[in-house]
Amino acid sequence: MFFINPFIYAGGGDFESIATVTLSSSASSLTFSDIPSGYQHLQLRLTLLASTASGGGAQYGYLRFNSDSGNNYAWHNMYGSGSAVFTENGTSGNRIQLIYTDSATYVSAGVVDILDYGSTSKNKTVRRFTGRDFNGSGYIDIGSGLWMSTNAVTSLSVTAATNSFGQYSTAALYGVKAP
Repeated sequence: MFFINPFIYAGGGDFESIATVTLSSSASSLTFSDIPSGYQHLQLRLTLLASTASGGGAQYGYLRFNSDSGNNYAWHNMYGSGSAVFTENGTSGNRIQLIYTDSATYVSAGVVDILDYGSTSKNKTVRRFTGRDFNGSGYIDIGSGLWMSTNAVTSLSVTAATNSFGQYSTAALYGVKAP
Protein backbone atom coordinates (compact mmCIF):
# COMPACT_ATOMS: atom_id res chain seq x y z
CA MET A 1 0.00 0.00 0.00
CA PHE A 2 1.29 3.46 -0.93
CA PHE A 3 0.80 6.29 1.59
CA ILE A 4 1.22 10.02 0.98
CA ASN A 5 1.72 12.14 4.07
CA PRO A 6 -0.96 14.89 3.85
CA PHE A 7 1.29 17.39 5.63
CA ILE A 8 3.92 17.15 2.92
CA TYR A 9 2.00 16.58 -0.29
CA ALA A 10 -0.48 19.20 -1.43
CA GLY A 11 -2.31 16.81 -3.74
CA GLY A 12 -2.82 17.24 -7.42
CA GLY A 13 -0.29 16.72 -10.14
CA ASP A 14 3.31 17.58 -10.86
CA PHE A 15 5.46 20.08 -8.99
CA GLU A 16 7.04 22.88 -11.01
CA SER A 17 9.71 25.22 -9.67
CA ILE A 18 8.58 28.87 -9.71
CA ALA A 19 11.50 30.57 -7.94
CA THR A 20 14.15 30.16 -5.25
CA VAL A 21 15.51 32.86 -2.96
CA THR A 22 18.83 32.33 -1.15
CA LEU A 23 20.16 35.08 1.09
CA SER A 24 23.71 36.21 0.34
CA SER A 25 23.68 38.16 3.62
CA SER A 26 21.32 38.51 6.57
CA ALA A 27 17.87 39.88 5.74
CA SER A 28 14.56 40.36 7.53
CA SER A 29 12.45 38.64 4.88
CA LEU A 30 12.30 36.34 1.87
CA THR A 31 9.73 37.47 -0.70
CA PHE A 32 8.12 36.08 -3.84
CA SER A 33 6.38 38.61 -6.09
CA ASP A 34 4.35 38.17 -9.26
CA ILE A 35 3.41 34.56 -8.50
CA PRO A 36 1.96 33.14 -11.72
CA SER A 37 -1.55 31.75 -11.92
CA GLY A 38 -2.33 28.38 -13.43
CA TYR A 39 -1.47 26.03 -10.60
CA GLN A 40 -3.86 24.35 -8.20
CA HIS A 41 -1.71 24.84 -5.10
CA LEU A 42 1.63 26.27 -4.03
CA GLN A 43 4.31 24.63 -1.93
CA LEU A 44 6.97 26.61 -0.08
CA ARG A 45 10.11 24.80 1.11
CA LEU A 46 12.26 26.54 3.70
CA THR A 47 15.72 26.10 5.21
CA LEU A 48 16.39 28.99 7.58
CA LEU A 49 19.13 30.10 9.91
CA ALA A 50 18.98 32.87 12.50
CA SER A 51 21.35 35.78 11.97
CA THR A 52 22.90 35.38 15.43
CA ALA A 53 23.79 32.51 17.74
CA SER A 54 21.22 30.70 19.85
CA GLY A 55 19.60 32.84 22.51
CA GLY A 56 20.11 36.18 20.79
CA GLY A 57 18.58 35.14 17.48
CA ALA A 58 15.43 33.35 18.66
CA GLN A 59 12.56 34.37 16.47
CA TYR A 60 9.52 33.27 14.54
CA GLY A 61 9.21 33.51 10.82
CA TYR A 62 5.78 34.73 9.75
CA LEU A 63 3.86 34.41 6.49
CA ARG A 64 1.90 37.18 4.77
CA PHE A 65 0.11 37.25 1.45
CA ASN A 66 -0.14 40.18 -1.00
CA SER A 67 1.42 42.57 1.58
CA ASP A 68 -1.79 42.33 3.63
CA SER A 69 -0.96 43.45 7.17
CA GLY A 70 -4.59 43.62 8.34
CA ASN A 71 -5.97 41.38 11.07
CA ASN A 72 -7.06 38.77 8.52
CA TYR A 73 -5.04 35.75 9.65
CA ALA A 74 -5.40 32.85 12.08
CA TRP A 75 -3.12 29.90 12.90
CA HIS A 76 -2.78 26.79 15.05
CA ASN A 77 0.45 25.11 16.07
CA MET A 78 1.38 21.89 17.82
CA TYR A 79 5.00 21.11 18.54
CA GLY A 80 6.94 18.59 20.55
CA SER A 81 10.45 17.84 21.71
CA GLY A 82 10.13 14.10 22.21
CA SER A 83 9.42 14.54 25.91
CA ALA A 84 6.73 17.24 25.90
CA VAL A 85 3.99 18.53 23.60
CA PHE A 86 2.82 22.14 23.33
CA THR A 87 0.01 23.89 21.50
CA GLU A 88 -0.65 27.53 20.65
CA ASN A 89 -2.83 29.56 18.34
CA GLY A 90 -3.60 33.03 17.17
CA THR A 91 -6.75 34.58 15.75
CA SER A 92 -7.42 37.95 14.16
CA GLY A 93 -3.69 38.44 13.68
CA ASN A 94 -1.76 40.26 10.99
CA ARG A 95 0.27 37.20 9.86
CA ILE A 96 0.52 33.41 10.14
CA GLN A 97 3.10 31.97 12.51
CA LEU A 98 5.18 29.72 10.31
CA ILE A 99 8.58 28.57 11.57
CA TYR A 100 10.87 29.07 14.55
CA THR A 101 14.58 29.71 14.12
CA ASP A 102 17.06 30.28 16.90
CA SER A 103 20.42 29.11 15.66
CA ALA A 104 23.01 30.49 13.28
CA THR A 105 24.48 26.97 13.11
CA TYR A 106 21.56 24.51 12.96
CA VAL A 107 18.98 24.84 10.20
CA SER A 108 15.24 25.08 10.76
CA ALA A 109 13.40 23.48 7.86
CA GLY A 110 9.83 23.26 6.68
CA VAL A 111 7.34 22.44 3.98
CA VAL A 112 4.29 24.70 3.64
CA ASP A 113 1.30 23.97 1.41
CA ILE A 114 -0.86 26.90 0.29
CA LEU A 115 -4.08 25.37 -0.96
CA ASP A 116 -6.21 26.80 -3.79
CA TYR A 117 -4.05 29.94 -3.86
CA GLY A 118 -5.65 31.24 -7.07
CA SER A 119 -9.28 30.83 -6.03
CA THR A 120 -11.33 34.01 -5.78
CA SER A 121 -14.27 32.26 -4.12
CA LYS A 122 -12.70 30.98 -0.89
CA ASN A 123 -10.32 31.93 1.89
CA LYS A 124 -6.79 30.52 1.70
CA THR A 125 -5.71 27.58 3.86
CA VAL A 126 -2.12 26.83 4.81
CA ARG A 127 -0.74 23.64 6.33
CA ARG A 128 2.83 23.18 7.40
CA PHE A 129 5.35 20.71 8.70
CA THR A 130 8.46 22.30 10.18
CA GLY A 131 11.23 21.44 12.60
CA ARG A 132 14.62 22.26 13.97
CA ASP A 133 17.51 20.25 15.36
CA PHE A 134 20.16 21.37 17.80
CA ASN A 135 22.71 18.61 17.35
CA GLY A 136 20.51 15.87 18.81
CA SER A 137 17.71 17.83 20.45
CA GLY A 138 15.05 20.02 18.91
CA TYR A 139 11.38 20.25 17.99
CA ILE A 140 8.99 19.09 15.32
CA ASP A 141 5.99 21.27 14.46
CA ILE A 142 2.75 20.79 12.57
CA GLY A 143 0.34 23.61 12.04
CA SER A 144 -2.30 25.26 9.95
CA GLY A 145 -3.13 28.79 8.97
CA LEU A 146 -5.87 30.81 7.37
CA TRP A 147 -5.84 34.00 5.35
CA MET A 148 -9.37 35.35 5.47
CA SER A 149 -9.41 36.73 1.96
CA THR A 150 -10.85 35.56 -1.34
CA ASN A 151 -8.13 37.41 -3.28
CA ALA A 152 -5.81 35.24 -5.32
CA VAL A 153 -2.31 35.00 -3.84
CA THR A 154 0.03 36.98 -6.11
CA SER A 155 2.89 37.51 -3.64
CA LEU A 156 4.04 36.13 -0.33
CA SER A 157 6.73 36.91 2.20
CA VAL A 158 8.32 35.08 5.09
CA THR A 159 9.38 37.75 7.57
CA ALA A 160 11.49 37.49 10.71
CA ALA A 161 9.72 38.78 13.81
CA THR A 162 12.96 40.10 15.31
CA ASN A 163 16.57 40.13 14.17
CA SER A 164 17.06 38.65 10.69
CA PHE A 165 17.39 35.39 8.86
CA GLY A 166 21.01 34.41 8.39
CA GLN A 167 23.13 34.14 5.27
CA TYR A 168 22.30 31.08 3.12
CA SER A 169 18.70 30.88 4.35
CA THR A 170 16.67 29.61 1.41
CA ALA A 171 13.03 29.56 0.34
CA ALA A 172 11.89 27.69 -2.76
CA LEU A 173 8.39 28.12 -4.21
CA TYR A 174 6.72 25.41 -6.30
CA GLY A 175 3.47 25.31 -8.21
CA VAL A 176 1.41 22.13 -7.99
CA LYS A 177 -0.42 21.40 -11.23
CA ALA A 178 -3.97 20.08 -11.22
CA PRO A 179 -4.16 16.33 -11.92
